[in-house]
Amino acid sequence: MSRATIYDVAERAQVSISTVSLALNAPMKVRATTLSRIMTAIDELGFTPRADAASRARKRAGRIGVMAPFTTYPTFARRLEGVLEAVNGLEYEVVVYDQISAAAAAPVLAGLPVTHRLDGLLVMSLPLTPDVAERLRVKTLPTVLVELARPDFSSVSIDDAAGGRLVADELTAAGHTRFGFVGETQAAPDFASQCRERLAGFRAGLRDAELDLPDSRVRLVENSVDAAAQAAAELLDAEEPPTAVFAHDDYLAAGVLRAARTCGLRVPDDLAVVGFDDGDFAEALDLTTVRQPFRESGRVATQILLDRVREPDRPIQRTRLELSYVRRGTA
Repeated sequence: MSRATIYDVAERAQVSISTVSLALNAPMKVRATTLSRIMTAIDELGFTPRADAASRARKRAGRIGVMAPFTTYPTFARRLEGVLEAVNGLEYEVVVYDQISAAAAAPVLAGLPVTHRLDGLLVMSLPLTPDVAERLRVKTLPTVLVELARPDFSSVSIDDAAGGRLVADELTAAGHTRFGFVGETQAAPDFASQCRERLAGFRAGLRDAELDLPDSRVRLVENSVDAAAQAAAELLDAEEPPTAVFAHDDYLAAGVLRAARTCGLRVPDDLAVVGFDDGDFAEALDLTTVRQPFRESGRVATQILLDRVREPDRPIQRTRLELSYVRRGTA
């Protein structure tokens, strides 16, 4: 049987050859429905780009990819530092794909296992759609997920619910009885599950202390300091305002601190504020927060990925990293 060509793919998908080429080289520029037809045709025909021949002859491309919302969430730069540490001294270069959301990442992810330009891929906090997950699996591009997990992929994650419970334990031990929560809105679906888990863990910890967090003291906002400050101001303007506020991340916690200052409250005497992440500016803000090991997550995920590149039949590995409570001046 003759080898499938780009002409066969174009005919099967009912598009031009140039559109197939664009789908392989710049998939984000191709309409989602058209890209889906092209990728289906590629899968059905078993097409492999000719440019891949030299790569296969070498057996390895010498590159691993890292896909994450770097510009949207600066903390991912610290994960990347861990990745670079893990490949230091090895014959691998790192290719970075900055994607703002899972929707934006899907077209790029669809083409990566076909072009064979990578030996492996790290996907950070971007959920895989079922079709993309299946293509990565069938095309055997070694892939490790960071922060979000699937049963059929190796992953490195944290227990967000345990982080929320940790905050509840610390705040109740300090004597607080009225609480608020500022989280990220459902408009950011890639992080919605994180927010739900942290909130659920926080509420579970409060229940253990026979306390509660009513919905009236929960605010979900876009990921901005201004939005968090406005939401916190609403909470603090209530007849019985919270004496402690837990924020989904340090960025939102900065907004809560701004609202406290605007309302003339003393932190932590009048209001305790706790963030999550221990990002770059948390120490500068003297912010009490939950520290997650960003650099370690990048390093561990890369080590798992390189092991899978060397031994593709290795069993799925799921690693959960520990969180810690960092007590500073805001709680």
